[in-house]
Amino acid sequence: MARGMMGGNMNYNSMIKQAQKMQADMAKAQEELEESKFESTAGGGAVTVTLKGDYTMESIAIDPEILEDADVEMLQDLILTAFNESVEKINAKKEETMGKATGGLRMPF
Repeated sequence: MARGMMGGNMNYNSMIKQAQKMQADMAKAQEELEESKFESTAGGGAVTVTLKGDYTMESIAIDPEILEDADVEMLQDLILTAFNESVEKINAKKEETMGKATGGLRMPF
């Protein structure tokens, strides 16, 4: 009977170590993701938006030629399109990265 309990403790310890490793892997993956940059363009390169993995905007570039037309609504749409595309890239990378860190386990983030 004592032998069975000992085996249970070993499994429990092993599970704890695996959970700690997964937690460390997830923290490292999250840090790497937040430092990554995600660039998207719209309007054939007229607008370029770069976001960091923590969703903060790193930069925005607007081709001066597009300003000659002075169509504010079009410019706003291009910025929104490029921004939202970068957000989608971050979300896809986050899902891929965290999936690797958790060994494919679905976890809420």
